[in-house]
Amino acid sequence: MGYRVGIDVGGTFTDLICVTPDGEVVLDKTPTTMDDQSTGVMNGLTELAERFGMPLPELCRQLDILVHGTTVADNTMIEMNGAPTGLLVTEGHRDEIEMRRVHKEQIWDPTYPAPLPIARRRARIPVPERLDFEGNVVLPLDEEAVRRGVHRLRQLGVRSIAVMFLFSFVNPEHERRAAEIIREEYPDIEHISLSHEVMPRGPEFERTSTTLVNAYVAPRIASYIGRLQDKLRSAGYGGPLLVMQSTGGVMPPDYVSRRAVTLLASGPTGGVMGAALMARRAGVGDFVAVDMGGTSFDVCLVRDGRPEIKTDWNWRYRYYIGLPMVDVQSVGAGGGSIARVRQGALLVGPESAGAQPGPVCYGRGGTRPTVTDADALLGYLPEDGFAGGRMVLDVAAAHEAIERDVAGPLGIDATDAAWGVERIVNANMANATRRILASHGADPRTLSLIAYGGNGPVHAWAIAQELGIHRIVVPTTAPAFSALGVLVADYVVDLVRSYVSPMSQVDLARVRTLVQELTDEAHKELEPTGLPGAQIDTRVFAQMCYPGQNFDMSVPMPEGTGLDEPALSDLAERFHAQHEADRGFCFRDQQPLLRGVRLVSRGTTPKPEHLAEVGEVTHPDQARTGSRPAFFGDGFVDTPVYAGLKLGTGAEVRGPALVEEPFTVVVVPPGAVAALDGNGNYLITLA
Repeated sequence: MGYRVGIDVGGTFTDLICVTPDGEVVLDKTPTTMDDQSTGVMNGLTELAERFGMPLPELCRQLDILVHGTTVADNTMIEMNGAPTGLLVTEGHRDEIEMRRVHKEQIWDPTYPAPLPIARRRARIPVPERLDFEGNVVLPLDEEAVRRGVHRLRQLGVRSIAVMFLFSFVNPEHERRAAEIIREEYPDIEHISLSHEVMPRGPEFERTSTTLVNAYVAPRIASYIGRLQDKLRSAGYGGPLLVMQSTGGVMPPDYVSRRAVTLLASGPTGGVMGAALMARRAGVGDFVAVDMGGTSFDVCLVRDGRPEIKTDWNWRYRYYIGLPMVDVQSVGAGGGSIARVRQGALLVGPESAGAQPGPVCYGRGGTRPTVTDADALLGYLPEDGFAGGRMVLDVAAAHEAIERDVAGPLGIDATDAAWGVERIVNANMANATRRILASHGADPRTLSLIAYGGNGPVHAWAIAQELGIHRIVVPTTAPAFSALGVLVADYVVDLVRSYVSPMSQVDLARVRTLVQELTDEAHKELEPTGLPGAQIDTRVFAQMCYPGQNFDMSVPMPEGTGLDEPALSDLAERFHAQHEADRGFCFRDQQPLLRGVRLVSRGTTPKPEHLAEVGEVTHPDQARTGSRPAFFGDGFVDTPVYAGLKLGTGAEVRGPALVEEPFTVVVVPPGAVAALDGNGNYLITLA
């Protein structure tokens, strides 16, 4: 067995986790190169190779597998700089994407602008054709109209084309023929997205939006993955490259290139999957996972060890994504969030200093104070030995920036200004967490908080206090936890087919056929992985709701192709019970509506026996390296500092304390106790 590497590209740092042939877990960080993320990835691999005392080609030859989570899709939507995109759509539905089901993010602001269009109206071509809801041809495809439309899109400079015809998910022949014509008339087109392949179910707005986003980001994804593969091959790596998806699983590049939209929010999803595995080993079932990095703060609720997965109403960057996604929500709050005073009010974020120039204390040219600068001024971060010993923080420069931009305008001293920055960013993160938990009916006081990311261990105690949570779990691998998550993620194929019918009118033969089609497709997608059948777990769900509801829910349907009339009655009862458990009510006198069939095939990948390395010292005094003043709201306190790498299983540290790990600091407030378990987790109990 060789080396296994997981890589997660964030807005500030590219994180790497490597499991060596001996089972040792090694983490590393390198600044993200936003102009070309593959450069930062290769820089990180080079640094890993140097740590192992070997050249990069030698490490690449010894790599068994490389798993990658990337923000290319997210950055494309944030910056709206994807490929010039056109749309071929059924005549009469040209403006479906602009109607948005009358959805507005700011319903009280009539001047709130519409989202930037992925495809301008002139690049949305109506095509005469029509199928009915059963897939029967009502109006044949006008092939000449398709050819004229493709010529127009080519003249407009379109490089990626989305095709969305009504009811193509029932009968895809018109879309397939349109794709053939596109290739005939425009042979150098970069990408074609067919709605029946991207989102094979209705309704039409959701399918239009999802297919357009896929077409918009796919060329950049393909270009990035291609560059990375070329660089890896040049360095001597010939093994598989797997890419993290928003469904919580990994798949090869060929799969994700067809469904590039599944890469949105894949990085935060990796952290959640790592947290779920770590929590199972630590005996934690229900928890809220929070990831505070340099740019964003990500939150996900996990119950019974499984993260919440949304199959409906997934909005990302003001566009609807009609695919199952791990329900990770993000806000602009991270270590690089910029603090400023506007009209007498202190604001923190969402604008971030990013990797370049970064916080003022990094000494890379940053001039605007950030949350990390406040952390440094308040004593949480070490001046020397920061970021694994690679950086020396300029606390004096951070103090000067906070004094100039925050304390001066507010008429207070720099310490109070830094504490104000801390309180605001912590409140922002706690409010975001509270809002998400409330939407699921979850009481934070009954949950544990699992905190990771480079800044999560620094702020976890304050977020937990805001929420009323008393138990915090901080993995020692927290600074690169999303990279660990993508490394331990399984292969996942998540497929949905639409079929709308009241339960009393369900055609059992059709449902069984859909299940079989989904099973065959999942087998086809997983076959290249070489996994034996015993390692693949397949589960079937019915997408169900009450009449009039906008959102359905996934109800387990273990009968699969064996579904019969008694099982159908049991399915309805399971829906009522699940609806009551998840949403607090049910209507047993109402007949549920079947809206589709979902199949999730999960191929199990090897998991490292140990998720972190721990030291051997059980008495904390033996790991103490000194002390420094730290601020906890009521003046500076002389706070003991401990070397986290020396602490072993069973070691207990009483607050106030600062436990310095490579690339982060675990802050233990006064009255709290942190105990290190055998899985490499700090279990912090707040007073």
